Amino acid sequence: MAKIGALLGYGPQTDIDAAFSKFQALGLNCCQLSVWDVENMFTPEKAEEAKAASAKYGIEITALWAGWTGPAAWNFTEGPATLGIVPAEYRAMRVQQLIKAADFAEWLGVTDIITHAGFLPESPCDPNFGPVADAIKEIAEVYKARGLWFLFETGQETPVAMLRYIETVGTGNLGINFDTANLILYGKANSVDALEVFGKYVRNTHFKDGLYPTCGNELGHEVALGDGKANVPGIIAKLKELNYQGAYVIEREISGDRQIADITKAKTLIESCL
Repeated sequence: MAKIGALLGYGPQTDIDAAFSKFQALGLNCCQLSVWDVENMFTPEKAEEAKAASAKYGIEITALWAGWTGPAAWNFTEGPATLGIVPAEYRAMRVQQLIKAADFAEWLGVTDIITHAGFLPESPCDPNFGPVADAIKEIAEVYKARGLWFLFETGQETPVAMLRYIETVGTGNLGINFDTANLILYGKANSVDALEVFGKYVRNTHFKDGLYPTCGNELGHEVALGDGKANVPGIIAKLKELNYQGAYVIEREISGDRQIADITKAKTLIESCL
């Protein structure tokens, strides 16, 4: 049976039992656990709560999506200076937070930790390229010693830039969480073609859809899976060709009844392609 799930946000106010119950009712069998409140959530107690709900409802946790603190502007103007470990002002703090995520992943019993590294410098001649690669290597080496993987989430860099960082850092435990919409939303690549560049490194996914940007300062618009430019049948066909064995994790960045309806629609689409 294919692993089809969704992204599950886990914060101090989350009723984790109810969240896993809802996923079971939707017919999902897995999830990624997304944690942004690193100060309050990365505890053994919170991990045990999630593990208990996972076992109770038969929803496998396939990966930890680890956030970080500080400003975060998801656009082209402020994003490069605020997102991930690229901005030097926040790099050391966020490296330590991502290292701390290793404890939580081990308590959860998962091996893959995902994050947005930020707007990775494209050129190896960029003066920021080396320091960013060094920061990634610092995290990856800690993870490797503990049997964990560092997964880049796609979107804010071209596919070849992401490939370049994986090859440059070279620790052997770097992979990709392939978001099927982000490359489109950020205007970086066609999602199917991107798999030609880095497909062998894909270990997990976000199945999401969107439209290309129509102005230079704002991202493209996210839409329900199947309504945008992601080409879900083409992506799944290519993943099959690559012998992808991981999960198909749905992400829909809205809330309420419409989100539930769109997750159900996405599940049906993915199943039809599989």
